Amino acid sequence: MPDLPDAAAACVAYHFSTLTTLPAPLAPVVGDVDSDEAIARDVAAIGRISAVPSLLKVICQNTGMGFAAVARVTDGTWTACAVEDTIQFGLKPGGRLQVQTTLCSESRAARQPVVIDHASTDPVYFNHHTPRLYNIESYISVPIIHSNGDYFGNLCAIDPRPARVSDARVVSMFTAFADLIARQLETEDLQVRTETALQSERATAELREQFIAVLGHDLRNPLSSVGAAAELLIRRTGEPDLVKLGTRLKTSTRRMSALIDDVLDLARVRLGSGMGLAIREADFLASGLKDVIDEVRAANPRLDIRDQLSINGMVRCDQGRIQQVLSNLLGNAVAHGAPDQPIVVRAVVRDDTLVLSVTNGGAPIPPDDIPRIFQPYWRPENSKPGGGLGLGLYICSEIVAAHGGTLQVTSCADDGTCFVATLPVT
Repeated sequence: MPDLPDAAAACVAYHFSTLTTLPAPLAPVVGDVDSDEAIARDVAAIGRISAVPSLLKVICQNTGMGFAAVARVTDGTWTACAVEDTIQFGLKPGGRLQVQTTLCSESRAARQPVVIDHASTDPVYFNHHTPRLYNIESYISVPIIHSNGDYFGNLCAIDPRPARVSDARVVSMFTAFADLIARQLETEDLQVRTETALQSERATAELREQFIAVLGHDLRNPLSSVGAAAELLIRRTGEPDLVKLGTRLKTSTRRMSALIDDVLDLARVRLGSGMGLAIREADFLASGLKDVIDEVRAANPRLDIRDQLSINGMVRCDQGRIQQVLSNLLGNAVAHGAPDQPIVVRAVVRDDTLVLSVTNGGAPIPPDDIPRIFQPYWRPENSKPGGGLGLGLYICSEIVAAHGGTLQVTSCADDGTCFVATLPVT
């Protein structure tokens, strides 16, 4: 990522208190697109994307700009959905500006980025009303457009100081992040519509699964770009704050990737191709399972995660899929188990059969819920927002079934909750 130009560095002592007072909040707008309900729904949708705060921090860190936002932009309204503000610009999520006073309206009209390095010397924008009104020198705004062409808004950043934001790498970063946000918004919308469509006819369900498969595939490219940006930040070992942001962004990217994998697995099963397996002789199944356990331990250092693995010699299975089963079962235990009680992983091979179990303490699963926990998209009523799509246990059951095995669960207050996968490995 580029460094700030010398002209920007010379302005570090700029007095931010001279920022122009923001225009008065807009009166409520009549109409469906700009109704308070529609705006609140979109603000909440952005708020559920866990990577957005990290993306905005990365933008500010890599451009030197003090304010970055995801904005919902229509012909009539400009609304901040998520904000990173280190210069006291004054906007918070849900805050509005008069859209005519922003350059986002011009970006929306042209469906192109608007980029200004130094407004007061820019041949096009030196006398433009927006930089003068908000007392800004550097500005970048990139459209967030859904795959069907619908315009959601803009990913933008401003600062009272000049900054070299016209660099191709900066614009490319903004474009990749805006694309990722658009696709994630589609995934959020798809989840709601998919849960409703599960009750519809089979033909409608098949179309839904095809859409999921296409969407999951298309999400990989922008997600790969974000992952690459995270790796670059992690390598900047001399800047701990950037390393921390890169690590957080990489974690969010990994979680998104896992969600995409679950969605694609679901689509394969529903569209008739079944759960794909690569059965082969596995020499290192125990170490592969240990890697999964260690990864979960590292992500949850306060939890007591114990393992008892007794797998010797060669077994015949799809090791990657077995690791996926353990990862999903451990994720479920972390999410729903009591944090002050241990999580115990056991794995043993006896009589050519692998028995893999994950046990956690805490409140038992209600008896009425047990028959439903392996259904796709099902989540307990007390699940926290952003906890996933409700596909993890369903994918586990399909992987175990594809191996010719069974996945069962028992749950009570005294013994805790225990998932047991039993698979032939000959």
